[in-house]
Amino acid sequence: MSKSKAPKVVFVCQQCGAQQPRWMGKCPDCGQWNTLAEEKAPNTQTDGSSRSGFRMREVTPLAYQEIESQDDARQPSGIEEFDRVLGGGIVPGSLVLIGGDPGIGKSTLLLEVADKLSNIAGKVLYISGEESERQIKLRGERLGIKPTNLYLLAETCLERVFQEIDRLDPQAVVVDSVQTVFSMKLESAPGSVSQVREVAGQFLMLAKNRSVPVFLIGHVTKDGAIAGPKTLEHIVDTVMYFEGERHHNHRIIRAVKNRFGAANEVGVFEMTGRGLVPVINPSGLFLNERPVGVSGSVVTACIEGTRPMLVEIQALVTSTKYATARRMTQGVDSNRVSLLMAMLEKRLGMHVLGDDVFVNVAGGIAIDEPAADLGIVAAIASSFRNLPIDERTAVFGEVGLAGEVRATSQASVRVREAYAMGFRRCVIPHGNVSGLDYDDGIEVIGVRNVADALEALF
Repeated sequence: MSKSKAPKVVFVCQQCGAQQPRWMGKCPDCGQWNTLAEEKAPNTQTDGSSRSGFRMREVTPLAYQEIESQDDARQPSGIEEFDRVLGGGIVPGSLVLIGGDPGIGKSTLLLEVADKLSNIAGKVLYISGEESERQIKLRGERLGIKPTNLYLLAETCLERVFQEIDRLDPQAVVVDSVQTVFSMKLESAPGSVSQVREVAGQFLMLAKNRSVPVFLIGHVTKDGAIAGPKTLEHIVDTVMYFEGERHHNHRIIRAVKNRFGAANEVGVFEMTGRGLVPVINPSGLFLNERPVGVSGSVVTACIEGTRPMLVEIQALVTSTKYATARRMTQGVDSNRVSLLMAMLEKRLGMHVLGDDVFVNVAGGIAIDEPAADLGIVAAIASSFRNLPIDERTAVFGEVGLAGEVRATSQASVRVREAYAMGFRRCVIPHGNVSGLDYDDGIEVIGVRNVADALEALF
């Protein structure tokens, strides 16, 4: 009597997707602990048939000169801030991945996008693996949308999803979420590395073969990264993250990867009772409740993608009551703040390393560009000296360890944005003064080092 052959088992890392023949406590590829999960090895297909069930088109090599440009083929979504993040509109055949914390507004935004697209482009299929059709309808009634060609499908099986796509022939597809969809060709559980990679690959072929834009909603881990293998972000054309605090009304959607536009582009939305409302002027939103005549507050001009944005940096310097001074930052890198504090003590004689220092970016936005250095230094010096900075003065510039103020990019755009928001003086690096294009109604002061900047501010 012959023994039945046991299925082959592999151990797949849920972080990077590497496969190992046996279980290990630490993945040798990515170095993460306790990430290897047991999965059955997929059966190899020898017939070359399509796993997804739809017929793939035949392709032949094309000359570069014969390929038509797609710049004029972008489809507007009907939401200006969403189009800005995508680079000007939706590109046909693009695969877009949107991630964010639970409850931040991913499903709400894409339901609004699906509503606009159904009225502009044609049929839109909204695939939900987490909610029923009635739950989505309740959200739509709360948002006040009345789509004409929007179809809802509560299904998690990939093969049945493609059958409905073949039958309906939609002009856009929304998948909520990619971790809930599974393929019957694989025996692993939904959400595993193998399933996520397979589902994303099949939707990629669907988008490219039929020139249909596909939007995938992705879960995130406790670290804030999109759940699943890193190859998921390599497969898609655009990766966008939803950012924002639960206790703030505004939400920021940021593109960290975009094959059809500028990366790090941001769109600002305000969460209301009727959904996400685009914010056309984010600088006014972040400066709406700025205090006047208070020390430790300064406005800096930063660039998010291609958009200038004015934000308020607040600092509080107090004497410590403990053996070790406290450091706390929100919205800026704490290591960068410590570096700038050491520079202030060495170059200007401000003994701030022994005090408690707290730095905050008002509004909950995060700033990671070096041009905010001068704003951080000015806010700390203002609180240390207890001297307020003129409320109509904006600053920006990169600060080095020698105390020099280095030039930054797009200085003219920053100065014009400050003038548009009512500021009448701007302290900038001296290297940006030459060739600066700005309005005559604002005074521009170029500084070479931090000492000159503080002298101009106080």
